[in-house]
Amino acid sequence: MTSIRSDLYQRMVASLVQARKAAGITQAEVGRRVGQRQTFISKVELGERRLDAAEFVEFARAIGADPYALMQAAEGGPSKVNPGMTSA
Repeated sequence: MTSIRSDLYQRMVASLVQARKAAGITQAEVGRRVGQRQTFISKVELGERRLDAAEFVEFARAIGADPYALMQAAEGGPSKVNPGMTSA
């Protein structure tokens, strides 16, 4: 399960990408919001760079998505990938 290519991890990243695009936010804007360059975001989205749990939450919140809903969607749970949804 430590592989960057694990099925669950790939689905989690795909849910981030889907939510980012649905929110109309560019990779460059996400990078600015999390204090990284656009190339960092690109590498994450392409699977060349792995996010840890805290980075996943930060990325999700930067695009206005609920990180827990994204994880549920990746696991095949109730899909609430609404980019406007945030958790308290």
